[in-house]
Amino acid sequence: MEHEKEYDVETGSPVGGDRGYGEKVPAYAENGRVSAEDFAVGDTTYAKIQRFAGKFNIEQRGIERVPEDERTDTSLMNVGTMWLAANMVVSSFAIGALAIPVFYLGFVDSLLTILFINILAIFPVCFFSTFGPKYGLRQMVLSRFFFGFYGVKIIAIFNILACVGWSSVNVIVGAQLLNAVNSSVPGYAGIIIIAAATFFVTLFGYKVVHAYEYWSWIPCFIVFMIVLGEFAHSGQFSNIPMGVGKSEAGAVLSFAASVFGFGTGWTSYAADYTVYQPANSNRIKVFAWTFAGLIVPLCFTEMLGLAVMTASINTPAYADGYTDAGIGGLLAAVLIPPLGRFGQFCLVVLALSIIANNCPNIYSVTFSLQVMGRWTAAVPRFLWTFIGTIIYCAIAIPGYSHFESVLEDFMLLIGYWLAIYEGIALTEHFVFKASPRFPTSYDPEIYTNASLLPPGIAAIAAFCFGIFGAVMGMSQVWFLGPIGKLCGGPEYGGDIGFPLGFAFSAITYLGFRWLELRHFGR
Repeated sequence: MEHEKEYDVETGSPVGGDRGYGEKVPAYAENGRVSAEDFAVGDTTYAKIQRFAGKFNIEQRGIERVPEDERTDTSLMNVGTMWLAANMVVSSFAIGALAIPVFYLGFVDSLLTILFINILAIFPVCFFSTFGPKYGLRQMVLSRFFFGFYGVKIIAIFNILACVGWSSVNVIVGAQLLNAVNSSVPGYAGIIIIAAATFFVTLFGYKVVHAYEYWSWIPCFIVFMIVLGEFAHSGQFSNIPMGVGKSEAGAVLSFAASVFGFGTGWTSYAADYTVYQPANSNRIKVFAWTFAGLIVPLCFTEMLGLAVMTASINTPAYADGYTDAGIGGLLAAVLIPPLGRFGQFCLVVLALSIIANNCPNIYSVTFSLQVMGRWTAAVPRFLWTFIGTIIYCAIAIPGYSHFESVLEDFMLLIGYWLAIYEGIALTEHFVFKASPRFPTSYDPEIYTNASLLPPGIAAIAAFCFGIFGAVMGMSQVWFLGPIGKLCGGPEYGGDIGFPLGFAFSAITYLGFRWLELRHFGR
């Protein structure tokens, strides 16, 4: 077939598709799109690998823009069920349960925090999901319009750490549940089982990920309903009263940070799961389906986790279960005494829910890896899926026994980057790209052209100020910021790292971006 003019993905200049070491990859046409058949054209190693993958219907596309004629996923329900399954999991149940043993909150104040903070947290996910159909670009590639061609690589590093780190934490939780059901299943075996299943789903790409998530939430929802029914029947619920004063305010802020970080964590993947939706998709409907797919499981599972955890105050069996085996022990205390072996089966289902939770992490980490440079973009998406799986298993297996809490504390520490990312991206969109005074827009035809995209200097400078704001307001195991210390009790303070990170980055970006536009004009 006849190819259009090709562009170097680093410089935007016309080239022959050579990535610098003799290996050619698909041609980037003048409008930045790459057709599906282009991936297997030629006799290079890259083309041969892609042709082999195509025989098994493995998605060959990585960060390349999806042409409009290939955006054929017309089911908006796919958008909703994607997030419904990813959050109808034991990990979100655990977030709600933290309110009582970690933050010492009451039931009503925790319930209200879960509801309102989740609404706030998922807004950016819903918003950026509407960009996928319109432009056919993955979220990290779309981020070039905020951070520039080179600046986005810094954001990609944070996203890689988040994807790999949380996959490790999640798979450890799943392995602990399997071990709680059958102690003869060692931790490493549970990790390999869950990771292998996740790999095979994500290996085949967008269609199979959506197909799996379309159905996988159903058994998890049934099990959570059984948990709800058995717990209600037990009569162990305790309406713990809320506290008062400065310590209560600090505890609410810190719990809100945990809820917000979990819900907004999908922002850096948002557009990845709508890029095959038709370009003329109704943006309000895409937003609404994403919102419904997120808010329902997040509120349901977190509120259920909160309710079950109230029993640990006055019921020794629940308290001992949580102390001995964490969330798995708490769920076992609800399910196994009344249901026996069927209760154990329900725990296995919840352990396997981690597959749906980790699929977005492992599918999307590949795009962050590919935006890092020429050679990473030349590695097919499905090979990065395999490499990412090996890496997080290598972290999780020793972490299962030695440093799980350290790993989780580290992931909570770096989670503030999402608020900073949102502060810059939303400011760019609503202030600069929406203003007729500035000649900037989302032109999908230039996403490979570094000389036409924003320089990224303003975004990186604002990102640094955002980090400063987050550090000043954080309340973590490893560090208590000076402002965070003032927002609660003297020992723990209150976590306002997310709002300060957002505010510092958004405000400084306004000034830096104005200067950048004046100087560079783009």
